[in-house]
Amino acid sequence: MASGFSSSWIFIIIFFAFLVFLCAADQDHITSTSRKLLQHHHHHHNSIDHDNNNMDPSQKIFFTIDNLKKGKSMEIFLSPKSPSSKSMSTTHLLSREEADSIPFTSSKLSSILHLFSISKDSPQAQAMNDTLKLCELEPIHGETKLCATSFESMLDFTRGILGLDTHLRVLTTSFVENPSTKPYLRNYTVVEDPREILATKMVACHSMPYPYAVFYCHSQEGENRVFEISLEGGSGGERVEAVGVCHVDTSHWDRDHVSFRVLNIKPGTLPVCHVFPPDNFVWVPAYFETN
Repeated sequence: MASGFSSSWIFIIIFFAFLVFLCAADQDHITSTSRKLLQHHHHHHNSIDHDNNNMDPSQKIFFTIDNLKKGKSMEIFLSPKSPSSKSMSTTHLLSREEADSIPFTSSKLSSILHLFSISKDSPQAQAMNDTLKLCELEPIHGETKLCATSFESMLDFTRGILGLDTHLRVLTTSFVENPSTKPYLRNYTVVEDPREILATKMVACHSMPYPYAVFYCHSQEGENRVFEISLEGGSGGERVEAVGVCHVDTSHWDRDHVSFRVLNIKPGTLPVCHVFPPDNFVWVPAYFETN
C-alpha cells in the first residue's frame, strides 16, 4: 500500500512539473481549437460558417471510428502550438490559495481586468469574457464540469469522478518527430493499430485563454472510447502520438454540430471521434490496460 501511494504521488509531482512547463510556455498553446470544441459541445453555433468550403481549418479534428485502422488516412488539423487570435501574455499555474483569492466570475470582469492591467476593449478582455461565460454555462445533460483554476482543484475534480483512491494516468497529444509547420491541416496516416484505453470513465481538461492557467474539465455520461493513435503526415514525416475519443451515441446532439458537417453524417448514425489538441489532457484510471 505504501509503495502504491508513493508511486501515485511521484506521478502527480511529475505531472505538476509538466503543467508548470506547459503554462510557462508561449500562450499560443492556449488554443482556439479547445474553445471551439467546447462551444460546439454546448451547441453554440452563431460563429460557425455553414459553408463547408469556407470552414475554419481548425474545426477539422473529427473522424469516424472506421478511420482507426492501420494504413487509414484522414485530414486533421494538428499544431504543436495551436494559434489563437486572442492570445494572452505568458500564463502560469496558481496555487489554490492564490486562485481562490481572485474573483472568477463575469460579473467581476472589470475588477479582474484592472487587477491584471488589461484594457477592457482589448482582444484579451474579450477572450477572458468568453472563458468566464463558458465556465458559467449550465452543464449539458449528463455532463459534470469544473473550470479548474489550480492544479489542486483539477486533481480534486478528477478524483471525484474517477475515485478518491484511484491511481491516475494522464494522456496528451504530442509531436514526437519533426514538429509540424504551417499549414497545420494535412493528411495523416495511422501507422500502427490504435491502442484503446479500456476505461469506463474519463475526464477531459481543455486549456482556456486567461491571464493564468484555467482548464475546463468535464466528464460526460454515456459510452466514450479513448484511443492512443500513432500518426504520420506531411512531407517532413511529422510523427504524432495523438489522443482521440469516440462518442458512441450522438443521437441527442444538436443536428447543427460541426462534426456532422465535417463528416457528412446525421446525429445518431455513427460514433463521432476527435483528437485532442496538445495542450489538453485526458485523465483515466491508471490500472486500465490498452487493447
